[in-house]
Amino acid sequence: MTTEGVAQGDDVRDDLVEMSGDEDLMTADGFDAAILGYVQRCGQPAIVVYDRERCIDIIMSWGLSEEDAEEHFEFNVVGGWVGERTPAFLVRVNG
Repeated sequence: MTTEGVAQGDDVRDDLVEMSGDEDLMTADGFDAAILGYVQRCGQPAIVVYDRERCIDIIMSWGLSEEDAEEHFEFNVVGGWVGERTPAFLVRVNG
């Protein structure tokens, strides 16, 4: 999967703050290329949403196999609850 056309680094975080008007959005370090946007929820603060497959690809670029990257992602990224602003990870139905 490619990450072309996705803003990188501070640019994507700045865009999120500008679009949402929320300076307290929490991001996952090292996964900016997988940011899709943010999610609005009734009565809850907005949270950043990432593409799960892009996150796996990023971890694989660190030299891990797909299986090890998925295990690392599930345990260390998805399993890393840091409060109600913890980012979400989108699992696509069609791919």
